[in-house]
Amino acid sequence: MLNFDEEIKKFEKSLEPDSIDDALANYDITDMNDIVFQSTKEIIKNANNPITR
Repeated sequence: MLNFDEEIKKFEKSLEPDSIDDALANYDITDMNDIVFQSTKEIIKNANNPITR
């Protein structure tokens, strides 16, 4: 059975639509572009180094 007092203690208010952009800007989110860019840099670095082949 649910303990409503405990559940209310865990409750976090949701963000207002106006403040969502600010909240997301504070997170370090790696997007797909960052992943592809980093992978490409690693591929180029390894291709230019004949020892790693």
